Amino acid sequence: MLALEARSKETVIATFAELGLSEDALAAVEALGYTEPTPVQERAIPFALEGRDVIAAAKTGTGKTAAFSLPCMDKLPHRKGSQRGPFMLVISPTRELASQIADTCMPIGKHTHHFVGVFLGGVAYDRQIKKLERGLDVAIGTPGRLIDLMERGALNLGEVEVLVLDEADRLLDMGFWPQVEQLVKATPETRQTLLFSATIDRSQDQTMFSVLNNPEIIEIAQRGETADKVDQYVINTTRRQKPELLNALIKEKGGTRVIVFTRTKGCADNCTRRLQRIGIPAEAIHADRSQAQRSRALDAFRNGRVNVIVATDVLARGIDVPEVDYVVNYDLPIMPEDYVHRIGRTGRAGAGGFAVSFVTPDTKNLLRSVQKFIGTDIDVMQFKIPKDAFEPLPDSDPRMIAKAEAEAAEKAARKERERDGKKGKGGKGKKPRQRDIERREEHKRKKEAEARGEKYVAPEREHKKGPKKPTLAERQAAAEEAFNAMFDMPNIPDAPKKHKKHDGDKDRDRFAKRESERRFDNDRKRGKRGDRDDFRGGKKGKKDGRPYERDGKRYDRSDERRNDRDFDRDGRGKKYADKQYADGRGGKPGKKFNGKGGYDKNRSDRDGYQRSGKNGYGTKNGSFSKGKGGKGSFDKGRKGGNGGGRGKSEFRPGRGGRSGYAGKGGKR
Repeated sequence: MLALEARSKETVIATFAELGLSEDALAAVEALGYTEPTPVQERAIPFALEGRDVIAAAKTGTGKTAAFSLPCMDKLPHRKGSQRGPFMLVISPTRELASQIADTCMPIGKHTHHFVGVFLGGVAYDRQIKKLERGLDVAIGTPGRLIDLMERGALNLGEVEVLVLDEADRLLDMGFWPQVEQLVKATPETRQTLLFSATIDRSQDQTMFSVLNNPEIIEIAQRGETADKVDQYVINTTRRQKPELLNALIKEKGGTRVIVFTRTKGCADNCTRRLQRIGIPAEAIHADRSQAQRSRALDAFRNGRVNVIVATDVLARGIDVPEVDYVVNYDLPIMPEDYVHRIGRTGRAGAGGFAVSFVTPDTKNLLRSVQKFIGTDIDVMQFKIPKDAFEPLPDSDPRMIAKAEAEAAEKAARKERERDGKKGKGGKGKKPRQRDIERREEHKRKKEAEARGEKYVAPEREHKKGPKKPTLAERQAAAEEAFNAMFDMPNIPDAPKKHKKHDGDKDRDRFAKRESERRFDNDRKRGKRGDRDDFRGGKKGKKDGRPYERDGKRYDRSDERRNDRDFDRDGRGKKYADKQYADGRGGKPGKKFNGKGGYDKNRSDRDGYQRSGKNGYGTKNGSFSKGKGGKGSFDKGRKGGNGGGRGKSEFRPGRGGRSGYAGKGGKR
């Protein structure tokens, strides 16, 4: 029995011909230069030929692209009649990976007679739409562009028979899954689905199995397992030392193909400029670069015209660049799975390589997460930074250095303009803070001392004491003074005194008349004015511009505000307006009215007024007439006639009424 088991292990399928591929597919294998299948190809191809759903996890650089493209395109049907396809859809998270998959599928399509199309963002729609109108068999693209083509009505996924998700752990993540789910729902439920990745996250099982039907799981690499021939190191440093550390490391280690991974797009651009300033050919690849720029940079890197590629995680997955010397993690990734994909760019296809990660005090937690994920501790590399880290290489290209220095100067000038508040030409200048000026001067003195070879000692700063803070009592006193100042208005006269209350209108009128006569007599005795006509400017009924007094208050007739209807001249308007007199002007009873419902002293053809609860009176031609009813008089005990009647709560014109008084035109 043991002999049979040993014999079965010895007779493992080791050639593509024994995997069940057709003659056309074997011809494609020969054109691609494959000699024998890798473990993931050996196990995945038979299940894919059977039409089974597959989940495959294998290390980076083990040929996963050929593991799904060879069997799927081998059994893929051809278009007939009016069919436009596609019959196979491959979804990739990045443009670079989609282009790389197309580079593998197109040679296979030449032998299997299938047309392959690539659909990426960052390029024009016209050529892609025309390609779909002519018809194709295999569509490869990123989720965003595929959805755009669907919404334009150019792409129809109703004929898809095979769906492939490459780097499935990234596509099933919440960042991509809503778009991927929309594409999956547009395909038929009878399709065959294949998921390939270097790492399989078990927390995504619910999402993963929702798109699969009884899948076959193939795990060549366990979760967190890295490439066998990649040596891993970390260098402990600080955030400020990372730029010179990167320059010094690449200077010392050399290498014609080096990939540097950063966390942000701005950091990638900065690292690229610093490397160019010391004479190292470098290019940046990130999401802000156009597709043409990214393609040119990657082609130059493959051809050897560029030695260093500085990129974000868009280059971490599935990029097959042969003979990458080493990888530098300028920033550790947030997700531990991305670390495995990053270092998998080196040591591909059995070649050797190493990876170096910069660790700062604030990223030690990320390092612990990575070590826990891969299940091993990473060795620490001792590296001393030389003093000439920012000095150009002797055999560097001066044109590249000059261009990088010009870009750096432009960036510094732009920052200076923004710091001074000058956003472009013609902007308003903003004075810099004294603290910033002192810091610049101190930095300049430090650089000068270092150039002379002296040790710079920062001077001790004298902290100036600020003004003494007021006590609580002082603050309260100041607040009270400010509050009182709000009501200190010397230009506004004091409010008039209130009249003494009387029992009735008759007594009040007698009191007011006596007071008016007393003030008039006193003024005549003092010689201030002559008779009443002189006081009125020599003409009866016309007032002059001299000041006058009323109720103990002095008024100026020349004041222009007296003609303003909204101006409260004597402070009584609101008080009496609240009583809602019939004329609507808030006048005081007993004074002259000039509006409708008022009276003229010599006329009796206007309606009089009535007031509830008061003893009224009436006159005809300016005189009182008591005890008689009728026009221009009042009779307290008579009903009807032209006399006024008692109202409920206001003055209003009235005719006859019960217990009324005040006839037409009478003076109250």
